[in-house]
Amino acid sequence: MIGRIPVLDVRPAVDCGARAAKAVVDEVFEISATVFREGHDAVAAHLLLRDPKGRLRTPVPMAELAPGTDRWGARVSADTEGRWTYAVEAWSDPVATWRAHAQIKIPAGIDTELMLLEGAELYERAAARIPKKDGREAVLAAADLMRAEGDPGRRLRAALDPRVDAAFARRPYRELVTASKPVPLLVERKRALFGSWYELFPRSEGAVVEEGKPPVSGTFKTAAERLPAIAAMGFDVVYLPPIHPIGTTFRKGANNSLSADGWDPGVPWAIGSPEGGHDAVHPDLGTLEDFDDFVRRARELRIEVALDFALQCSPDHPWVEKHPEWFRHRADGTIAYAENPPKKYQDIYPVHFDTDMAGIVAETVRVLRHWMDHGVRIFRVDNPHTKPVVFWEKVLGEIGKTDPDVIFLAEAFTRPAMMRALAAVGFQQSYTYFTWRNTKDELTEYLQELSGETASVMRPNFFVNTPDILHEYLQTGGRPAFEVRAVLAATLSPTWGVYAGYELCENTPLREGSEEYLDSEKYQFKPRDWAAADREGRTIAPLITALNRLRRRNPALQQLRDIHFHSTDNDRVIAYSKHCGANSVLVVVNLDPHHTQEATVSLDMPVLGLEWHGSLAVRDELTGETYHWGRANYVRLEPGRTPAHVLTVLRPSPPTGGSPTT
Repeated sequence: MIGRIPVLDVRPAVDCGARAAKAVVDEVFEISATVFREGHDAVAAHLLLRDPKGRLRTPVPMAELAPGTDRWGARVSADTEGRWTYAVEAWSDPVATWRAHAQIKIPAGIDTELMLLEGAELYERAAARIPKKDGREAVLAAADLMRAEGDPGRRLRAALDPRVDAAFARRPYRELVTASKPVPLLVERKRALFGSWYELFPRSEGAVVEEGKPPVSGTFKTAAERLPAIAAMGFDVVYLPPIHPIGTTFRKGANNSLSADGWDPGVPWAIGSPEGGHDAVHPDLGTLEDFDDFVRRARELRIEVALDFALQCSPDHPWVEKHPEWFRHRADGTIAYAENPPKKYQDIYPVHFDTDMAGIVAETVRVLRHWMDHGVRIFRVDNPHTKPVVFWEKVLGEIGKTDPDVIFLAEAFTRPAMMRALAAVGFQQSYTYFTWRNTKDELTEYLQELSGETASVMRPNFFVNTPDILHEYLQTGGRPAFEVRAVLAATLSPTWGVYAGYELCENTPLREGSEEYLDSEKYQFKPRDWAAADREGRTIAPLITALNRLRRRNPALQQLRDIHFHSTDNDRVIAYSKHCGANSVLVVVNLDPHHTQEATVSLDMPVLGLEWHGSLAVRDELTGETYHWGRANYVRLEPGRTPAHVLTVLRPSPPTGGSPTT
């Protein structure tokens, strides 16, 4: 039902307010609503924010976002985790209405004395609601002057005195007050929005592979030796693919071969053997105590451990015998294995949910809590879009009741509706289509979508590669392509990630036209000589380190919602800026990994807080050079040398003659 003052379309509102919009602690975001009334009288509005204890915070004044749109907004943040609410309260503003009319009529000599008398009476009524400390005397003094005889202009100026303005700003005179329904807001810890991820196969770190000899698996202990280098590159999260026992039935061999020899370690996602299932560790990796030591070492280096949660089984998983009803049986009595035509996964049985949803929910929660008890507070969930959304709503709801700090990343390369639904029911982050967005137009359109209203429900995690995905751009672009995609991912999204080997620019596909790696680590051990790569300069680790350092130092790169794209006259060059408070970062990237590109970058100066003719000092954080930029700026970006400018705005500077250049 519409109130006396219509307050409509409050945003953000997920599923019309049925589910909570999302933010993290201290994240600045905009709340808006359509507010208007009949006729020409003025309206005003403010935002009512209540914390998880139900306490009302100081109302935040709202302003019309663009004249004549009736769309009002305010930028806010929440300082504690938990479930908040917000509502928009609007009212008729008789003081603003009178002032607007008086400033037209009195100078024109229309109803002058009547207008001043009405103003005096209005100010006297308003003063009765203003405490003395908030300016009551200034308002009463203005009312007295409006009643006095003399120059109408002087009497009007008294009504518009700045001291009167301040009093009404503190205590607005409100009539016909109307509030919207409260909208839920879930405020989570900052890692839900901001972080740098590194994917690592523990079995490859420290593995020994010699021709003609059985390979020796790496362990949690040898993998822990890699953690200092990961920390030195500035990563916050190390993500481990499944660490559980691997089945032998239909085990895959190298390069997804259907026949494995006795030395092939199998696919980690083919979970389960007689040695255990989802709550066990592969004996080749060590013991559960060894895993605890790995988590402890990571924590000492200020790294969180994210664990893969893949709700599927090998044919040897204990669940297959104990809970046959959890799997779909075909007409010939066999259990259906996983398929994503033309891909077949004979070594994996997907779970069928509709025969015992409650039992599967209970077991899933048990397994997750098992790993939470061992220090895991982040889970990367494998293919959640192949499971019912209602299942995840139940599971994440159970975990969230007691452990709201636990973060779930949805590995859901799927349809937008499913990705959004998973986010709405509780996933804090999602993989995205970033891998397949490579042109200027594609990136601009996609980031505008992600940073707009989508940001209140789904947070992106820009992985530049995965064990499954080696995009053609990386296959053909060489080292410059890896540099470009790292800069884009690290500066466009507050959360980004790399899969081990990215820093070595590994880019050999299984075959032409395939996005699979040749000799994929999914099917075999892949030890890497990190020390040799460093000595020989075959690594882009220094660039990755610089990017992660920049992200930590610049709050603008830790948020998603405030991104603005600037014009360039070359479609191979993209330019954008991000802002947070006084911090601004401007990024210009050559999207062409093969050729040097030149362009004029035309800055939207008001977005940067400047007049169109202004200029600003910027420092390129990749080179250390400082420039003075204005509205139009020439850039020349050469692959392999200067793939991008990542510029922090130092300060506005006086206008200068000529066109600033880099």
